[in-house]
Amino acid sequence: MTLADQLVARLEQWGVRVVFSLPGDGINGLYEALRKRAETIRLVQVRHEEAAALAACAYAKFTQRLGVCVATSGPGGVHLLNGLYDAKFDGQPVLAITGHTFHDLIGTRYQQDLDLDKLFMDVAAYSVRITSPSHVLSVVDQAIKTAIARRTVTHVTIPKDVQSWDADERSPMNVPSHSGRVYADPQPLPPLPLLEQAAEIVRAGSKIAILAGSGCLNARDEIQALARRLHAPIVKALLGKAVVPDDDPYTTGGVGLLGTAPSQEVLRECDTLIIAGSSFPYLEFYPKPGQARAIQIDLDASRIGLRYPVSVGLVGKCRDVLRAWLPLLEPKTDTTFLYRAQSQMRDWNQLMQTRSGRKDHPLKPQVVIEKVNRFLRDDAIVCCDTGTVTTWVARHLRMRGDMAFSASGTLATMGNGLPYALGAAIGHPGRQVVCICGDGGFTMMMGELATLVKYQLPVKVIIIKNNLLGMIKWEQLGMEGNPEYGVALQPIDFASFASACGAAGYSVDAPSRLDNVLRKAFNEPGPALVEALVDPAEPPLPGTVSMQQAWTFAKAMAKGQHDRLTLMETLVENKVREVI
Repeated sequence: MTLADQLVARLEQWGVRVVFSLPGDGINGLYEALRKRAETIRLVQVRHEEAAALAACAYAKFTQRLGVCVATSGPGGVHLLNGLYDAKFDGQPVLAITGHTFHDLIGTRYQQDLDLDKLFMDVAAYSVRITSPSHVLSVVDQAIKTAIARRTVTHVTIPKDVQSWDADERSPMNVPSHSGRVYADPQPLPPLPLLEQAAEIVRAGSKIAILAGSGCLNARDEIQALARRLHAPIVKALLGKAVVPDDDPYTTGGVGLLGTAPSQEVLRECDTLIIAGSSFPYLEFYPKPGQARAIQIDLDASRIGLRYPVSVGLVGKCRDVLRAWLPLLEPKTDTTFLYRAQSQMRDWNQLMQTRSGRKDHPLKPQVVIEKVNRFLRDDAIVCCDTGTVTTWVARHLRMRGDMAFSASGTLATMGNGLPYALGAAIGHPGRQVVCICGDGGFTMMMGELATLVKYQLPVKVIIIKNNLLGMIKWEQLGMEGNPEYGVALQPIDFASFASACGAAGYSVDAPSRLDNVLRKAFNEPGPALVEALVDPAEPPLPGTVSMQQAWTFAKAMAKGQHDRLTLMETLVENKVREVI
């Protein structure tokens, strides 16, 4: 067996069944080994290495298994970086395997002589160059164990010629078969005194709130039991959108600029905060320091107290910790705080229903998302790109049943939507997968539509098209107080592009046609794309607008924003509808 054969066989023994990759001569040895094991490890060929890394990240998110991506030497490896940072920031186990130039030409400025093991030192918790066949098993085992145990990125790189070696001189210290391929999940639990201390804090509180993140995605029953026992509203971070359904009476929905006004009010008023599996980054939306006593549950001890001063940190998996903690919690009887939040949430839902039910022209983006809800199955997987589209999805996409959802969280990279959908569809054949993008994000990775066609993955792609980098525009206006600049996009006929790739393509710009067009797209047996031409002046406003935000926006208008009359008209109209 060559070194590459040994590596691929080891991946198979670890349970790897899929790798995402774009070929290159620096990994031809690995490709030959993958060809020999094509019946057990599926090679998914992408159009860009960044898509391979993003797809591997999404595969890990939606399957709870190791994601693997492979890239050639030099630029191929460099292209992986953005997707790997996405995996690192969102705590997903991904192994990256790259090629290198010939082992005896490294450091001589030979073609593609780039030390990827050094380049990857920041993004990867473990980054090692494999030097010989006797080196491969122990390195691959360590890389995989590290990725899984620390829920992060690891990397191995292999010189091109070394991949084909089949023997070498083993050092006497390197005992054959000493490296095990078994991983034991430690599943730590906090000690009982710490659980009791946390229970005492909850016992003293009267306005208890739960902030639930992606660490609770497999702890729905426990989070719901906690909320009901304490009469506590559940505020959801974006990556925790699927923790509980949006029709659960205890949730106030999302938090932050993309969130709801009731969630903001809950965090503004609570005296006790339970942060479960979340490192939601925006500090300004947490309670003011000193306002609330906090308990944080997280698998990573280094994240305890990262965002908010914590009285008690409970380290472990949220589901396991909650199961151990719930019996120690006395049921609360005061429902005042919860009922006020629920009343505010009813008003908010009515406002969202009004906004998403508009039939005027031009087509409003939130109307598109509302219509998409009607075509989603109860186990649909929804992948969202980054931009203003994230706002519309966060507020108007309703989670129900066993639906799954993800977006690029802490990295918030544009272009993640389509590769995410690719990874989800490969990981869950048979489940409905829907990708919702803006035209800016979709354009970055649009070549992957051809990948969906190549593998006949029936992903439905919805593009919210406003010919604009909308989020950047609104940040320039509302956060910087400057007129928009450099954000207009050259229009692309995405429906024709889809047809050219071999997918079904549709275009719609009228509310009256939207339902029919979506029905046709969702009934397509293969991949289908719908471009919805929407109003570029529709603002993705936060749940509540501060005086500072209003003043900053007014400064941008005064400096000469070219469409200020249209923007002001839209804002006033929205406010009037809200009041009514």
